[in-house]
Amino acid sequence: MKTLKGPALFLAQFAGDEAPFNSWDAITKWAADCGYTGVQVPSWDGRLIDLDAAAGSKDYCDTFLGQARENGIEVTELSTHLQGQLVAVHPSYDAAFDGFADASVQGDPKARQAWAVDQVKKALTASHHMGITAHATFSGALAWPYVYPWPQRPAGLVEMAFDELAARWRPILDHAEDCGVDICYEIHPGEDLHDGVSFEMFLERLNNHPRCNMLYDPSHYVLQAMDYLDNINIYHDRIRMFHVKDAELNPTGRQGVYGGYQSWIDRAGRFRSLGDGQVDFGAVFSKLTQYDFDGWAVVEWECAMKHPEDGAREGATFVRDHIIRVTERAFDDFADGGTDQAANRRMLGL
Repeated sequence: MKTLKGPALFLAQFAGDEAPFNSWDAITKWAADCGYTGVQVPSWDGRLIDLDAAAGSKDYCDTFLGQARENGIEVTELSTHLQGQLVAVHPSYDAAFDGFADASVQGDPKARQAWAVDQVKKALTASHHMGITAHATFSGALAWPYVYPWPQRPAGLVEMAFDELAARWRPILDHAEDCGVDICYEIHPGEDLHDGVSFEMFLERLNNHPRCNMLYDPSHYVLQAMDYLDNINIYHDRIRMFHVKDAELNPTGRQGVYGGYQSWIDRAGRFRSLGDGQVDFGAVFSKLTQYDFDGWAVVEWECAMKHPEDGAREGATFVRDHIIRVTERAFDDFADGGTDQAANRRMLGL
């Protein structure tokens, strides 16, 4: 067994225009002060990282990593959640997602997609320069508007969507193979890869590509009423990244999983700061340890109630308290009487 690394923090929800959240040096010092030893970096945020420079220069990456290490922080992974979303966008979401892209390609879906693919590839190259072996992203979605089959979906619609999704991602996954980096898709409502079945549909079309893997986040399974512990039993070989995020689902006679178009604070299902929701993290950490997950435990703060800085500080302690330092010996070694083949035969009456 292996001991998980951590605690780490995903910086996407914290980067901003005010100090200490507006520069790489300051935010890594702040994360260390909160008790973190690693950070996951949103590659789209120019206040923290220059992705073009990171993809083009190992010297830039060495300086980037060195500055973080001086502050007591390791870079756990880079993220392209926003760019990955744009690899596949259904036209009904064009306006909603256009702001994720560079201004030069907004309003042009084909140019935007090409830009997004290039961005993910650059982040994979940068990961290689940094010696990082896992990368976080979203799959994007073509079939999501048809997730609830009313009216009846035309035969072949979903299959065609997944054929196209796999075709768009295959060259990116091949580049990931060249870089020695696993692409970890966050299994997430709003993406075509939103549960185990949809992940399997995608993986099958990619001929079980070795770089196609999962970012495990139990909060998204709670909000879908899925068994988030059995998910680890089923997919542990493909789980290469872990977001530690809490959630709760409290359905009523008025609303359930779909939330009635309410804001997060008024939804039956909502994200919570660590320890304030329903995820059994003791069981989650135990299962990941059982299956030799040796990646980082990365806090992703999302909560409709608690202040983010409080959630961050509490999250570092929460993760540290849940990481299981694995044992190097069996608990009953004290009763080991020693044995050999002859003794074994005698004990079996042979």
